[in-house]
Amino acid sequence: MMADVEQNLKVVSITLFLTVLKPKQPQVIAHPASLDHIAVQLFPTLSINATLGLVITIDNRNYGSFKYKNTIAYVNYHGTTVAEVPIEHETVPAHGKLNISTSANLAADKLISSPCFWGDVAAGRFNLTSSATLHGEVSVLKIFKLGATVFSTCDISVFIQTQDIESKCKSKIKL
Repeated sequence: MMADVEQNLKVVSITLFLTVLKPKQPQVIAHPASLDHIAVQLFPTLSINATLGLVITIDNRNYGSFKYKNTIAYVNYHGTTVAEVPIEHETVPAHGKLNISTSANLAADKLISSPCFWGDVAAGRFNLTSSATLHGEVSVLKIFKLGATVFSTCDISVFIQTQDIESKCKSKIKL
């Protein structure tokens, strides 16, 4: 009799978890906060300096919180890593949002050495891609704890003349 009750509770719990509590993909939005210290100097020597300021918003639409470990986001320019951005551990609350303020110092020498550099300067826009993998733990109703990984990629366009930034991000959670 007691075994039947336990079995029924397990079935109900699993059914709830796989239907109502089914994990939804988090939304990750990279808000361009600033483009500081952008300077292109052609003579006497070619140099570029730029700091890309971002506020990254993670919108957790799930019933469980997500606690992730320290990680590094990578910013790439035509397949070459031009910046590494440390992201400190944090917890994204259930049905909540978390804003992370960060900045990336772009490696000018890697930008300049790309064969696409001068074409992008002429076009007035740099296209960057950022990627981050957040390893952590999902806690649902403080009962279920599961290992989880969130993969996020963002396409970032930096407009040189206006110093505006546009971004579009995609993310996926894997339990």
